[in-house]
Amino acid sequence: MAEKKPCVVGIDIGTSSCKTLAVDEEGRVLSRATREYPVYNPFPGWSEQDPSDWWEAAKATLLEVSRDVEGKGYTVEGIGLTGQMHGLVLLDEAGNVLRPCIMWNDQRSAPYCAKIHEMVGGEREFIKITNNPMLPGYTGGKILWVQENEPEVFKRAEKFLCPKDYIRLRLTGKYATDVSDASGTGLFSVRERAWAKDLIRELGVAFDLFPEVFESPEITGSVLPAVAQEVGVRPGVPVVGGGGDAVVQTVGVGAVRPGTISITLGTAGIVGMSLDRFYENPGNTLQFFCNAIPGSWIVYGTTLAAGGSLSWFRNTFGGLERELARLIGESSYDLLSREAELSAPLARGILFLPYLIGERCPHADPFARGVLIGFGLHHTRNDIVRSVFEGIVFSLRDVFALMEGLGLSVSQVRISGGGAKSKLFQKLHADIFNSEVITVAYGEEGGSYGAALLAGVGIGLWSSMEEAVGKLEVTERTLPDPEQARLYGEFFRVYQHLYGVLRETFRTISSFQT
Repeated sequence: MAEKKPCVVGIDIGTSSCKTLAVDEEGRVLSRATREYPVYNPFPGWSEQDPSDWWEAAKATLLEVSRDVEGKGYTVEGIGLTGQMHGLVLLDEAGNVLRPCIMWNDQRSAPYCAKIHEMVGGEREFIKITNNPMLPGYTGGKILWVQENEPEVFKRAEKFLCPKDYIRLRLTGKYATDVSDASGTGLFSVRERAWAKDLIRELGVAFDLFPEVFESPEITGSVLPAVAQEVGVRPGVPVVGGGGDAVVQTVGVGAVRPGTISITLGTAGIVGMSLDRFYENPGNTLQFFCNAIPGSWIVYGTTLAAGGSLSWFRNTFGGLERELARLIGESSYDLLSREAELSAPLARGILFLPYLIGERCPHADPFARGVLIGFGLHHTRNDIVRSVFEGIVFSLRDVFALMEGLGLSVSQVRISGGGAKSKLFQKLHADIFNSEVITVAYGEEGGSYGAALLAGVGIGLWSSMEEAVGKLEVTERTLPDPEQARLYGEFFRVYQHLYGVLRETFRTISSFQT
């Protein structure tokens, strides 16, 4: 019988589903599987999930993938984990879940975040400790919320974990996290790559509650014999640290060095860059985390309505496109893209500000709202559609403007996510960022691909993440047009000016909105 070839698996515990895939030594995806699960919203502003739903989905997808690759002559030799960041899973002394996970997009902890800042002398003093403010999505505020509002639950809590780390516990029996997910708790010294023990003590939380922290490619444990049969792998398969989804997605598309930007075009838009040294956070909108690459860091900013703006436009004004797409079997987004291409660059002088649900970066402003400005009787629907596409990319460029303030520059943009398939988006990124834009194979796979690469590094399949991502095939390459880049540079300055002009108006308008 021929000896089976090695492969590695990545498991991504996303907000709506678990995605699992297997990758061979050449970086090719061999198999993939997905299972969905629900989100619960028991009260306005609350978002929760049942960790047992994640585990059932992870077991099912891992079993499906492992059986599939075995039939193709491969065997799983390592597992990497990634997933939604900032969630709070509280466990008792036996490892049982005490309450539903409070998710990344849950807003109940906002007052506790302000309280945490006050306890250490204000937001700026807090940033000096962790290099990030305590944002409402972060785990730290949720811990204090449970401590105050569910004291009986908190008394029984022996450990907390982030979502992907609950899967590690069920696979290996180990309580552990990685440096990137730990960064997203708001209770971690990003500079020291260690828990901020003095801060934790100041908040009155027992340090025993916190899991051990590992670098992302480090082996944290191995699959238990009792679990191995359920998931279709041999007992003892190593499980590495893994990383938070935003971080793993960045390195997973090959953005592993300064100068290369990763842009993820989903409902939100994430702009990230790997850093080869620690940078102090100059404000409260960019996020600085430990990277999934040992000895490096990452900076990123998130806009709240990138693809979400295009979805809103399609759903609100694109009834014709949706119906036509259904009839001819094409994507309604492709039809909108074709309409936008019938307009001219700069949308013939129309600007769209995509602040449809407030904004996080570069302006942390829950009152900001969408704006369409500059249109007149001579404009057409095509111009308005193009302005939406351009406004989304301008918002991402605005995030990078903050990074430029740190002395960072761009030599290449790597885009991924659903929007990366659009030729128009590729061209707009090239011209607005004035940079080469590329897409790579498997960029649409999300964090599961990057998690698999981390597993491969951890077991020695590759010597480093740099070597692992060197296997990535470039699928599209787009260069900027110098004249268009110049014009977009001028128009971008107008775009940037508008927020400051409208900031107080946004607040006034909010009082009239229902």
